[in-house]
Amino acid sequence: MARRRGNAEEHENTERWLVSYADFITLLFAFFVVMYSLSSINEGKYRVLSDSLVQAFRNVDFREPGRQATVPPVAPVAPVIRPQRAASAREKEAEARRQQIAQRMRNMADAIRRVLEPLTESGGVSVSEGAFGVTVEINASVLFAPGEAVLGGEASAALRAVAGVLAETDFPITVEGHTDTMPINNYRFPSNWELSAVRASSVVRLFIENGVAPARLTAAGYADQRPVAGNDSEEGRARNRRVAIMIESRALEPASGQEHPGADEVDGDAPGDHVDSILPPVPPPAFDQIEVR
Repeated sequence: MARRRGNAEEHENTERWLVSYADFITLLFAFFVVMYSLSSINEGKYRVLSDSLVQAFRNVDFREPGRQATVPPVAPVAPVIRPQRAASAREKEAEARRQQIAQRMRNMADAIRRVLEPLTESGGVSVSEGAFGVTVEINASVLFAPGEAVLGGEASAALRAVAGVLAETDFPITVEGHTDTMPINNYRFPSNWELSAVRASSVVRLFIENGVAPARLTAAGYADQRPVAGNDSEEGRARNRRVAIMIESRALEPASGQEHPGADEVDGDAPGDHVDSILPPVPPPAFDQIEVR
């Protein structure tokens, strides 16, 4: 058998051009990445570089390599400096309004402290300011007799002074009634829910009678579900029996065509007692009543 020739012709590689092509594509990709980065960072630099490249390529005649084409000179483009975004007029107006509302809330809180100063010194009333407005907490013993929802004379005078301050503002107001965990069960208040709700409604009605717009007011009864102290001591239960007046810091647009109700619309059947106008009449039971605060 004849020996195979040792120096066979080597196979010619016809795909060597792919190496150069891949290098070219890589450089082109890097070039566009740099272009994009420049355009994202500074539009002025990108425009200068772009115009320079356009001018350089226009000066080359690709039909005859090495020959310069005659083109009119390109005017230099000044770099564009992007100024920092200034606050719009609307943002400035909103900030000015927020500051104005905050100042009005502070003035209102100071006025409420002045009219309630005798009760504040005795510890029965506290006025606090927070991020959402002003909170006035009044101990229930200052306003009501045990197990009752009729405002006392001294309490009515103090609340009328508070109503005079609130009537000059337009902030929404929520009046909350709270009790302790001691149960109550009689024909007027079957549970602490009714007692807390009627106490809050009594304060709301007094505010309406003294010029506070009804559309701004909300009455809420929470019974013993939101205590601020423990109910295992008399001191803690006394703190939990309270009325909280929440004045929100957001402004409320007045309802068009809404007027304050007259005296005939606010007064109940009995002078100073609004319970009968809120709860249906129920005859007293025959068994002994248990009435606690």
